[in-house]
This record gives sequence, structure tokens and C-alpha cells, in this order.
Amino acid sequence: MSAMTVNDADLAAVEKQLGREPRGVLAISYRSPDGAPGVVKTAPRLPDGTPFPTLYYLTDPRLTGEASRLEVAHVMKWMEERLATDESLQADYRAAHEHYLAERNALEDLGTDFTGGGMPERVKCLHVLIAYALAEGPDRVRFGTEAVALAADRGGLRGTAIPADWPTCAELGFDAHQFDDLYQEAAK
Repeated sequence: MSAMTVNDADLAAVEKQLGREPRGVLAISYRSPDGAPGVVKTAPRLPDGTPFPTLYYLTDPRLTGEASRLEVAHVMKWMEERLATDESLQADYRAAHEHYLAERNALEDLGTDFTGGGMPERVKCLHVLIAYALAEGPDRVRFGTEAVALAADRGGLRGTAIPADWPTCAELGFDAHQFDDLYQEAAK
């Protein structure tokens, strides 16, 4: 998926979503099916010079709320357990890390190999992985694709905040309801 331009109306919408003025926004990298900005592409260095290695930043409150619920439901732990033993997931995660780093370094090299979300060894932040998957599409980072599928299927965001044609949990080979008990606790 390609980045979209950003205009004053987009920046105002993102400011309302975040509850603060957005910093370092280069583009809207993902817009939800209902038209709202969902992910911004940010400069590797903020206007005040502060390094900001998070290339894709999740802004839509529906998505950020769902990412938080999924984190509380231990989705990251489930992903990390699989990452520890599955060589194909390790390869996918490393490739996603390297692509993210290359994309950010094409804008400005911060001299670090930190990318975000714990890549490539840990699964630390679903917000980053969801933003990355939505900005780049479902074939870029498996864990991000899975987290978006959970948000779509379990969180009821398919067709509003998430494209209707995003792969489903069933298509990705896992049960969207395996986290139900923890998810219900997180939703309270």
C-alpha cells in the first residue's frame, strides 16, 4: 500500500483522534473504509530534533482501543510463544523488521536498528504491529496481519475501521475466540 498525502483537514482529524497536536506527520499511510485517518507515517526525527523511530503510528481510537484490549488479553504472549519455536514466523518477523528499518532509513538513518513492536526478537506492542500491517498491507508482517484480523473479527471493526476484505482469523488458521475470557475482562 502506498502512503497518501496529508492535508490540514487530515492533521485536524488526527489531532482530534490523539487529543494533542500530531508531530512529524509526513503522510496518512492508512485511511479506514469509512474515511478516517488510521495510521500516520512519521518523520524519523521530530521537528524539535527528537529521534522518533516509530515510522507508522496508529491514530484511530477504535484501532488503538482494540489494540489495547488485545494486549490485555495476552495476544502478545501467544505470539511470542509461537515466535520462539516457529522458524517461518522468525523469518517473517526478521524480514518485516528489515523492511521497516529500510523504509525509515530511506527518510533518515537514525543510526539504530530499533524498529518497534519488539521486532525482530519480541512481540512487545500490538499498536505498532497493527499500524505497520494496515500501512503496508496484509502480506508484510504476519503478526500484524493476525492482530488486525483479531481486531476485525473479535473487535467488530471489519468494514468500518478495517477493510472488509482483510484476511479473517479462520483464513489465517486460528480461532478468533481463543482469547474470549481474557478479552471479556479487557473490554470491561
